[in-house]
Amino acid sequence: MGNERKNKVDRRETGKFMSSIKVGPKGQIVIPKEAREMFGIEPGDTLLLLADINRGIAIQRQDYFDKIADEIFFRASQDPVPSKEKEDGLRFAKIIREMQQPKE
Repeated sequence: MGNERKNKVDRRETGKFMSSIKVGPKGQIVIPKEAREMFGIEPGDTLLLLADINRGIAIQRQDYFDKIADEIFFRASQDPVPSKEKEDGLRFAKIIREMQQPKE
């Protein structure tokens, strides 16, 4: 038991965690307690799932992307010159904002 506790402490100190999880019959997964604690994920938090056919799946806290959206909107308001990058950034930020809206 003492060795098991030591391993958990080591994981937190390194900032890394790895675990296998199973997908349930409804497509649900459970995020292991150690990972939830590491990232401060609490019941009711909103997470964003990102998927890329070549790179895989990632799950990130929604508030992380909220900060990115805020920065995109702020910088866009400071830069009067239109550009493709600016328009792409604004579209991305708008999508992030729309994801926060409760679904009807």
